[in-house]
Amino acid sequence: MTHGNEFDVSTSAAQANAAHDIALPLAALVKLQAEAHTLRLPSAKATRSRQAGAYTSPQRGRGMAFAEVRQYQPGDDIRAIDWRVTARRQQAHTKVYEEERERPVLLLCDVSPSLFFASTGAYKQVRAVQATAMLAWVALFGGDRVGGLVFNGQLLTLQRAARRKTSVLRLLDNLARLQHQPGQFHPTPNAPLAEPGSLDNALAEACRVARTGSRIFIISDFMQLSKHSAGLMGRLAQHNSVSAVHISDPLEQALPRHGQFAVASATGPLWFDAADNTFRQAWQQRMNQHHERLQHCLRVAAVTSIGVSTGEHPRLALRALMAGGGRLG
Repeated sequence: MTHGNEFDVSTSAAQANAAHDIALPLAALVKLQAEAHTLRLPSAKATRSRQAGAYTSPQRGRGMAFAEVRQYQPGDDIRAIDWRVTARRQQAHTKVYEEERERPVLLLCDVSPSLFFASTGAYKQVRAVQATAMLAWVALFGGDRVGGLVFNGQLLTLQRAARRKTSVLRLLDNLARLQHQPGQFHPTPNAPLAEPGSLDNALAEACRVARTGSRIFIISDFMQLSKHSAGLMGRLAQHNSVSAVHISDPLEQALPRHGQFAVASATGPLWFDAADNTFRQAWQQRMNQHHERLQHCLRVAAVTSIGVSTGEHPRLALRALMAGGGRLG
């Protein structure tokens, strides 16, 4: 998120010792399948619906597969007429397509250094991996193929979509391994855009591997947004249904009146007192700018979004998502 001398939140010693969940092991992510049973992705398991003469699905992002050729019937789309069969049989025949039974669900999970932070509840990276794991289980239970990209600022892993529990377990293992751990060296949160594990590189990789008609979730705090991010998200959203799950902490909305905080800069950690008016103004301005950039990016890319706070379990937000017919506010 930082550019030049601008600041990005980091973890202070006091926060590191606080009673926050910092990282989740694989076993904890596996256990989330029990909670995921209470959720369902909208239209996750589609029933076959035959449509004559359709080239695209009535549901955005859902692909159509060729089924058969049959005799033309009143109401069929004339663009679907099979002229070769029509000429051979001397009667008009139409191609019939059917909606695919399953769809790929691709999850992009960000566990970059900027998510190694919390003022309440659990660290942002914990909420991110919880949300990703629950979405993976929900998609699998709904009969969809599940895959994902996990990136932490330096590394990026890809698990290709498959409708197998082993595929989900590999994705969860990537989530567990790439999280930052207490005492681990943390690179500067504003990792260069060329880093393999950057947000933009993850989006570019998603553009490469995503199959048309995929359901895509980007789970991140979006602190690495760049001038290229909106374009990359827009490319993803052209032929897929894309949603952003925005992970945030209350401190990113407003600072308390008192308290010591560590802020990461290009020259290393800097300590500030929240009562310092100069710092408070700079912080608020920076957070406002980031919020505006994110909203602009999502709007330009036509990507819907939902928020998850460090102070609440993602199941609350995801339950609202499922109840909303698949459209995020």
